[in-house]
Amino acid sequence: MARGDLTDAQWSRLQPLLPREKKPGRPPIWTRRQLIDGIRWRIRAGTPWRDVPERYGPWQTVSTRFRRYALDGIFTRALQQIQARADAAGDIDWLVQIDSTVVRAHQHAAATGRKGGFHRPDEPDDHALGRSRGGLTTKIHLACDGRGHPLAILLTPGQRHDSVCARLLLERIHVSRTGPGRPRCRPDQVIADKAYSSCGFRAYLRKRGIAHTFPEKADQQRHRLNRGRRGGRPPGFDREAYRRRNIVERCFNRLKGFRGIATRYEKTATSYEAAVSLASFLLWARSV
Repeated sequence: MARGDLTDAQWSRLQPLLPREKKPGRPPIWTRRQLIDGIRWRIRAGTPWRDVPERYGPWQTVSTRFRRYALDGIFTRALQQIQARADAAGDIDWLVQIDSTVVRAHQHAAATGRKGGFHRPDEPDDHALGRSRGGLTTKIHLACDGRGHPLAILLTPGQRHDSVCARLLLERIHVSRTGPGRPRCRPDQVIADKAYSSCGFRAYLRKRGIAHTFPEKADQQRHRLNRGRRGGRPPGFDREAYRRRNIVERCFNRLKGFRGIATRYEKTATSYEAAVSLASFLLWARSV
């Protein structure tokens, strides 16, 4: 086992979640564990597929297997399954933090649109690529629990504002039950920075009965004070709870330890989201 490869405990959690091989015939020379380790190595190192070491199998096989699993949503379902086991064991802290980070897109990720090419219906037209001052970028919106474990992921172009995607991000929290019962989709409390401070988002959280803590913007505060009594009372703000907002920053720091996440090399949003889901699964597998 090379440095950074899946441990026996991590592989035992991931193996039952992978689909069974359907092709009859001779058994393959390369095991699925070697191919998954090759996918993990490539995301960790951020290199081209051709540079995957030979001990993990042919690079074409590793690349094809990753693309197949990405289209089938295998890594997303694996992330949901390990979240369900953690929730059953009481290892999820439902004081949820949300935030986003901007990721530069490599020039190899820019060649996405080809005339006459097949376009999947679940792939966004912009491939979650946006143009800003730094060039092509992708924004990762993340919701993590109070222990710094990823709960939901949303990819958008880099110029998309955080408050626009806050509701969509929270609606992606879907932790299934290992036994009977509905999946848990509602946090106990949401903590975010002032970029998420909007009347619409606060009303959405109040409607769902979710406590929230994020500071009020200066212009919103001035507008409320200028209206006098009609401006209403200031929103509640829990300073002690807000001090824990750095947990989501540390979660981003661990995710960007994977160089294939810190810089986007994937051409499609489906493949890049699968890479982020696999990295999130590995963060869960280290601690559960």
